[in-house]
Amino acid sequence: MKKRRPAVTLKDIAAKTGYSVNTVSRALRDKDDIAAPTREMIQKTAQEMGHVSNTLAASLRLGYTNTIAVILGDISNPHFSIMMKEIEGYAWKAGYTSILFNTNENEELELAAIQSALNKNVDGIIICPAQKTPDNLTYLKESGVPFVLIGRRDEAYSYVVCNDELGGYQATKELLSAGHRDILLLHGATYISSARERLEGYCRAFREAGVPVNERLIRQVPVVSDGCEAVLRDLENEGQEYTAIFAFSDMLAWEAWCCLLKRGKMVPKDCSIIGFDHIESRLKLPLGLTSVSSYKGRMSAMAAQILVEQIQGSAEIRQAVIDTAIAAGGTVRNRNEYN
Repeated sequence: MKKRRPAVTLKDIAAKTGYSVNTVSRALRDKDDIAAPTREMIQKTAQEMGHVSNTLAASLRLGYTNTIAVILGDISNPHFSIMMKEIEGYAWKAGYTSILFNTNENEELELAAIQSALNKNVDGIIICPAQKTPDNLTYLKESGVPFVLIGRRDEAYSYVVCNDELGGYQATKELLSAGHRDILLLHGATYISSARERLEGYCRAFREAGVPVNERLIRQVPVVSDGCEAVLRDLENEGQEYTAIFAFSDMLAWEAWCCLLKRGKMVPKDCSIIGFDHIESRLKLPLGLTSVSSYKGRMSAMAAQILVEQIQGSAEIRQAVIDTAIAAGGTVRNRNEYN
């Protein structure tokens, strides 16, 4: 095995430049009491020698690391990947690097991610919480490290979310306006704030239209694993018809679409579909899924901004709700055109 090259020390740089270890140390930290030409020469020499600063030691000395942690539920979902990219971009401009943790919507993994982030002495955390219990957020609050929720809310903490109730309403109204009455809702567990609020919007749209909600068409599915196949199979066995689907996420909408194709059903001819997140705003796909846009870029940048403000001393709880909009695709067909 190849031997690792010994790390370049401050003493090595001092010997090379002829300055004291203290002068080298202060120059590398860009201190003003070292003349600019001297700082530049020492920094250039250190770079040429391959010196890497010991950020851990610096963080212990200074009390901060200029690092934030981002804890998300499912990074295989492009929605979360896009959010991470936006957060990382904003944080970088503000002078912070980002580290990512994936929880797979599991409370134990989430707690481990929080503990790992705290052990790395991060300055703050952005988290999309699993929400099955409040314990992890309570633990995080007691740590004293600033944090902001994204995508899901708890009124005790700072958060940035989209208007999930409005999004659920808009999607359902779109389908009702297209003549659909048997609308299958594929939604997440109601302990998740966004799932609960989208269900509320779904029901509001039915109330306003004067159409009764068919409770048999409200089905819960896991938000990170296959679940649509079992739901559609159960509906078949029950003899329950549906002409449209409103899915909790674009990922679930695509999964449902695949399940329909296996059954010989075409979208939107035989069944209309609306998703949530509008992933195709960033990923150019030949699918044209109609979706609810959550403005994830704006949401992510705002969460990063609030976190940076809290890291820098703001004690104010900030809570932001961003309105949603329908992003028209090609997966909703008006039933009145062919009935």
